Amino acid sequence: MAKSLSYADAGVDIDKANRLVDRIKTIVKSTPRQGVIGGIGGFGGLFSLNTEQYERPVLVSSTDGVGTKLRVAIMMDKHDTIGIDLVAMSVNDIVVQGAKPLFFLDYLSMGKLNENTAADIIEGVAEGCRQANCALIGGETAEMPGMYEDGDYDLAGFAVGIADNFKIVDGSDVGQGNVLLGIASTGLHSNGYSLARKVFFDHLGLKVDSYVEDLGMTVGEAMLEPTKIYAEIVRNLIRDIHVNGMAHITGGGIIDNLPRTIPQSCKAVIREGSWEYPAVFPFMKKAGDIDEMEMMRTFNNGIGLVAVIPEPQVQEALELMQAMGEKAYVIGEIAARGENDDRIEWK
Repeated sequence: MAKSLSYADAGVDIDKANRLVDRIKTIVKSTPRQGVIGGIGGFGGLFSLNTEQYERPVLVSSTDGVGTKLRVAIMMDKHDTIGIDLVAMSVNDIVVQGAKPLFFLDYLSMGKLNENTAADIIEGVAEGCRQANCALIGGETAEMPGMYEDGDYDLAGFAVGIADNFKIVDGSDVGQGNVLLGIASTGLHSNGYSLARKVFFDHLGLKVDSYVEDLGMTVGEAMLEPTKIYAEIVRNLIRDIHVNGMAHITGGGIIDNLPRTIPQSCKAVIREGSWEYPAVFPFMKKAGDIDEMEMMRTFNNGIGLVAVIPEPQVQEALELMQAMGEKAYVIGEIAARGENDDRIEWK
């Protein structure tokens, strides 16, 4: 008589998944936040909104992944920081609108579930949540045989925050004479990795463990540097400074992202050379013979967030960033836009 088939025979191990859930419960407990109801294991994550401290509370949400940075993590077999990137990509998008992060959910899919790899990934997600002061309240771990090559996986994240309607930072107050305050990135963050991988691995023929003198580290170390989470920086900035607009500099760089917080009647005048470039960017530019504008529309080039602030508060903002141990630069200003002017002008 033929053996009865099971889900495990098809490549899905329910027992292994249940063991992982038990490990995740411990990890999740490290991301406590007022408002969380219950714990992991229900059909949905529960969060109680304290709306009394808001006149007109508005929920702000975002979802994102980490792109082909995943390939570098897989090549290095190092999975404990990619979750920080996952949280950063969504949380940074909501904090630039003035929202306070509340909770986060993740989605992890693998061809064959590796408990240790999955636990490392989720520990990274939890670390990102701790940095953002939000709770990890749920997620999904899917074993999908036939969908991924052995060792491959994919990630997506979902962040929800809250803001008062009249305190939302939407760029509507941005005007001529405002100053552009650029806050430093930690490096590549999680954008432009298809081009970065082409430069390092295809064009230069390097490996993840190749040491590069100009970078002072291996290729893999430079490429896996976690994305900066700006939640605490923004919280302090909007508390003390009248911030008229903010932009998270991700895919598309300053060129595509800054105009999203500037009225059509204005343009951003960027002062080239006004900030410090992390070594990875000039290295890639030279090694790959990449055009300057291609660099600016692909990578963050050392600026992960731009805040548009009134000129009289510039010095106060710079001193605040210095007190927090952050690098910040005046990278330009807002000017009136002529009929034929681009949204960004480089000087």
